[in-house]
Amino acid sequence: MPATKVDNRLEGRTLWIPRMTHIGGRMMAAVFRANGIESRVTPPSDDSTLQYGGLYCSGEECYPEKVTLGDFMRIVHAPDFDPSRHAFFMPTAEGPCRFGQYAPYLRQVLGEMGHGDVPVISPSSKNGYDGLAGNVTTMMRSMWRGLVAGDILRKMLLKTRPYETQKGLADAAYAKSMDMLEEVLQQSGLKGAKQTEAIVAVMTRCRDLFRSVPAKYVKGRPLIGVVGEIFCRLNTFSNYDAVRKIEQHGGEAWLSDVTEWVWYTNWSQKSLLKRDGKTISLAMLGAIVKNKIQKSDEHRILEPFAEDFAGYEEPHDVYEDVLRPAWPYLPADGALGEMVLSVGKTFYLHVKGADGIIDISPFSCMNGIVSEAVYHRVSEACDGMPIRNFYFDSSSSNMERDLDIFMELAVSYAKRKKTARRYPAFFGG
Repeated sequence: MPATKVDNRLEGRTLWIPRMTHIGGRMMAAVFRANGIESRVTPPSDDSTLQYGGLYCSGEECYPEKVTLGDFMRIVHAPDFDPSRHAFFMPTAEGPCRFGQYAPYLRQVLGEMGHGDVPVISPSSKNGYDGLAGNVTTMMRSMWRGLVAGDILRKMLLKTRPYETQKGLADAAYAKSMDMLEEVLQQSGLKGAKQTEAIVAVMTRCRDLFRSVPAKYVKGRPLIGVVGEIFCRLNTFSNYDAVRKIEQHGGEAWLSDVTEWVWYTNWSQKSLLKRDGKTISLAMLGAIVKNKIQKSDEHRILEPFAEDFAGYEEPHDVYEDVLRPAWPYLPADGALGEMVLSVGKTFYLHVKGADGIIDISPFSCMNGIVSEAVYHRVSEACDGMPIRNFYFDSSSSNMERDLDIFMELAVSYAKRKKTARRYPAFFGG
């Protein structure tokens, strides 16, 4: 088939993707490769990430900026770095969050280093991926499918690993599943319905791989919902592998995924169109069609996991299930971003039988601070369910100190909670 037309800024270059999540970065890179753009996810973060991040940050930036910039600077400072052979991917966004300044600051740093010609590819909510490849719509839909599939695999890992009887086998199944999904997404000849069916087929194999992990599924392990700022809660380096620590303390984590942000931005787009008097418009039609297509893809990829996710279902409607319950505390037409999702998801997880909620945020993050201000009222509305904010920066975290106490509170709450948890059929008593 004919080669995909690629942005000439990227010809002969490797496009580096930050690993907000490992699996998300890998799947995005695979889709780029399928569309003729050589792409890789940045190597795993380590101490040098923080050293370079600290060198090029003033200290006023948020922790995720220090991590992502540090990972990029590791590539720039590699002995074999050739500025004509590399490019960096850093999306941007509007609004009060400092995330909108990541890409401009990266350009500034590269310019000061004499690498001003190194492209920084920075799609926004307005321009999408226009100009990067010949068929942007097809590429974005592939990315959506990869995102959905990646979230599902992470969910399978987190519902399997706490119950495994041979340590490490759930992680091995996850690693193998990532390889299998990546192989499908990077195939340039798979498009449209053929790609969907190929993803469903490989995800069914991944499901069976997780099911084959020896495990003892016994009811009663505390279920801890994990919400908060999207990068810090999903990037295991930034949060010192918080989910694994919850598991080591006897808990099971329900981690808020990436797709919830997409559903929130979809709702926000339609809400703004209504506010601007564009309820009947081509823009609104486009938003509705996009949402329906995404829902259809998600439903198809989720189908093989119906039995596995009984009791683990994600919200069906972001407004009804998440934003509306949070409205008396943080109304989504005034408060914006992860704070409304964190508070709303807390209510949702309470209904699902969670025994506690942990909010993970970078130190000084506005979303975490605002959420924390209302969590005491939210806890009261959820029958006293324990809710705890944990803040992270490059030097320390209060999680190591306080997780023991929090888990004791969760165990105590589990004995008196009014909302029972629903388990899949394969769980024993």
